[in-house]
Amino acid sequence: MQKKASKLNDNLLDTYFKQIKVFPLLTFEEELELSRQIQEGNEDALHKLINSNLRLVVKIAGLFNVPGISIMDMIQEGNIGLLHAAKKFDYRKNVRFCTYSSWWIRQFINRYIANKRRLVRLPQRKEDAVRKIQRMYHTLCQTLMHQPRNFEIAKELGISVQDVDSFINMSADSLSFEQLINDDETICAADIHEDYTYSPERDLMKQASRDGTMRILNKLMERERHILNYRYQLNGCKRHTLREIGEKLNISPETVRQIERRALNKIRSHAKELRECLYVEAI
Repeated sequence: MQKKASKLNDNLLDTYFKQIKVFPLLTFEEELELSRQIQEGNEDALHKLINSNLRLVVKIAGLFNVPGISIMDMIQEGNIGLLHAAKKFDYRKNVRFCTYSSWWIRQFINRYIANKRRLVRLPQRKEDAVRKIQRMYHTLCQTLMHQPRNFEIAKELGISVQDVDSFINMSADSLSFEQLINDDETICAADIHEDYTYSPERDLMKQASRDGTMRILNKLMERERHILNYRYQLNGCKRHTLREIGEKLNISPETVRQIERRALNKIRSHAKELRECLYVEAI
């Protein structure tokens, strides 16, 4: 029976792949133009961008190997993620659509897998608690640079370790945050749980803001640029006092203040451009 189901899935996949191969791949410039048209409400451009990237969904779905879930089901969910990405894609960020959409495709597939593996639906209060634990887990992964222990999660949430253990055990799809699923080394529990902390739009906007700000700063003299970096914590610098900057540059604090004022006066001519950078960061 399983062999017949597997053969049927293979046949469906082959047929589906033949159908989507007729859609040509897009160049970078074509992707940006389609994104511009989509934001103007062009439905044909939306369909073209999606159809040309259906093969990407198949490729990503093929990386998942979860018993009991067919690859066609995962492709279907991945296609929903692709549609979501196509509607949100912003041509002004100047990135390839495949780079942007891959995260959304994986996210929708991961969410589908998590929902399918849950045998019993939890009450809303417990579902909310599990989601809070998942969010904190992913947040701590980024801040601690390692997979957090349950006691670290409990400390951040202000609850007991026993409560964290209990809620994790209630979640049928999560055996342990560190435990591998079905001994498949390509899929770990961290992949199954939805990551609420990463937003590709936010990262792209922050990068655009950072690049725009640096373009303006690069128009200043080197010493002026250094002083603004130190004074306003730009470009990864820590905030320094006038005296500390003076010691670094071997000049007096008053000279630092004068150079800072002169630099600020210079960038006022780029106020509109700078305001746009700050607006992007704030979105």
